[in-house]
Amino acid sequence: MMFTITHGLTVWNPEATPHTDERTSMSFQAYLDNIEEKTGLTPRQFLAHATERGYGSDTKAGVILDWLKAEHDLGRGHGMALVHVIKKGAVIDAAHVGTTGSHRDESDVLWLDGKATRP
Repeated sequence: MMFTITHGLTVWNPEATPHTDERTSMSFQAYLDNIEEKTGLTPRQFLAHATERGYGSDTKAGVILDWLKAEHDLGRGHGMALVHVIKKGAVIDAAHVGTTGSHRDESDVLWLDGKATRP
């Protein structure tokens, strides 16, 4: 059986084969958008909550992941997207911009203020 992960949902895909890995075709920004849909909080709000907790660039990823799982039921993939924002800010590696890779994005700067306000 083959499944495809689309916008955080795992669905049956009868056309997927073991040789096609459609599960990893989500951009970094899409992870953040899905987090907002799931929790009702924008990445900027998560960043503020993390700062209130004392989390920042020197905080271990596991500590942040444990918090995100316990309080917001976020798994590792979505959690790691927020770990990046909390530890490194909104800028991502330009190597992912305009590529055909699994985590390709349109810009090297992530939008943190919510889908509804994205220009």
